[in-house]
Amino acid sequence: MLIGIPRESKAGETLVAATAKTATQLRQLGYDVLVESGAGAAADQPDAAFAAADIRVGTAAEVWAADVVIKVNAPTEEEILRLRSGATIISMMAPARSPELLERLQAAGVTALAMDAVPRISRAQSMDVLSSMANVAGYRAVVESAHEFGRMFTGQVTAAGKIPPARVFVVGAGVAGLAAIGAASAMGAIVRAFDVRPEVAEQVESMGAEFVTVEMEQEVSSDGYAKEMTAEQEAATAAMYDEEARAADIVITTALIPGRPAPKLISAETIAGMRGGSVIVDMAAANGGNAAATVTDEKVVTENGVTILGYTDLAGRLAAQTSQLYGTNIVNLLKLLTPEKDGQLTLDMDDVVQRGITTVLGGESMWPPPPVQVSAGAPAPAAPAPPAEVKPAKKPMSSDTKLGLVGIAAAALFLLIGFAPAQLQLNLTVFALSIVIGYYVIGHVHHALHTPLMSVTNAISGIIVVGALLQIGKGDTAITIISFVAILLASINIFGGFAVTRRMLAMFSRS
Repeated sequence: MLIGIPRESKAGETLVAATAKTATQLRQLGYDVLVESGAGAAADQPDAAFAAADIRVGTAAEVWAADVVIKVNAPTEEEILRLRSGATIISMMAPARSPELLERLQAAGVTALAMDAVPRISRAQSMDVLSSMANVAGYRAVVESAHEFGRMFTGQVTAAGKIPPARVFVVGAGVAGLAAIGAASAMGAIVRAFDVRPEVAEQVESMGAEFVTVEMEQEVSSDGYAKEMTAEQEAATAAMYDEEARAADIVITTALIPGRPAPKLISAETIAGMRGGSVIVDMAAANGGNAAATVTDEKVVTENGVTILGYTDLAGRLAAQTSQLYGTNIVNLLKLLTPEKDGQLTLDMDDVVQRGITTVLGGESMWPPPPVQVSAGAPAPAAPAPPAEVKPAKKPMSSDTKLGLVGIAAAALFLLIGFAPAQLQLNLTVFALSIVIGYYVIGHVHHALHTPLMSVTNAISGIIVVGALLQIGKGDTAITIISFVAILLASINIFGGFAVTRRMLAMFSRS
């Protein structure tokens, strides 16, 4: 089958559906690939790059006559008319918001696969173009905000004075939000973030940001997407948004609800209270925006000097990288659709991924697909096991008993010291102090560090071995026996510590 890669017709579009590298991978699946001349020029993929990879470059008419046409943006009405009957079109389509597009595709008698309808399940992650583009867009949002902010993100103390770090507030901790958090943190900013899904708090903190909490009932997501907030949740978060936005230098909003307009989270009153020079990057601008003053695809400067960016082409501003990621998503999809690697596209409607992205099949509407049960939260608790025989719990030792035992041990130690020779008194004193100090030092080490700490004790064990070796030849039987036992136990600790260290380091080495 012939795959056609046309030039994108959307004004200002810089992306291309395949690069020379991904087109070569499509050929390895058995397909013939034809790229329209000039299709990849804006993404650093000139015709010469495709020709060097032995990929054919042709005209628009040849491309649109292909068996499979792959695009980035949804086909226009004119482009649908250029498809031959029975062809397959693969692109982003926003099918939930584009009923007219689906009707035109049905009338054309084609099969349409929506790349932005990939279900969010583990095995479909490699085909998820929304995540790929959101990752790039989140990074680019920070770059754009830094340009408009006009000051450094990282704090410094210089001879000329102290420079405070920038404060960044990120709304939404999905793929785009986490990418923005990572980029802003790497640049040295103080980052705070909020999401209505409580389960993402750990991810936010792992990226170096502080998760903002609100006193409200938060529901664990059942599909990986944020739900529309209730009136109570909106009231609880409104004050938090106002406080955080006024304190921030840069606000990046990413809140979207699938199939609905973006919720308004940053009010006009909040924007009016922000400091002059502050920046809002509204990544939900394509769906109406999260900020009250957002204008799609435009830069707005308010009367109090707040800059609001409503750009919808953030991913396209890194066209070469985004095109490569999109092309890789396409390759991964076609690997699924070409199990025999014979260049024949085969759809299996029993597969939830293939069924989920199929909006039109041979002119027949397939939208919406059956719901796919996914969960981003904790698994449901298993059914309770039958009660087992319960053994009576051991009664814990009371504090008075513990104190009494410690007192007896201390008294015995003092008596031993009182009647012992001078040298033994000194040794016992050092021994007692070592026990106390060691207990408190080791007791305050985090559990995660116990394994590497075992490696450090090799040095202590080595000292024990040296001391025992010096004592073992003194001629006293008791000293010889004690020294032998000390050498044996310390050696076991040393070799065991090195074995654990080796296994631990092997976890971080590449095969």
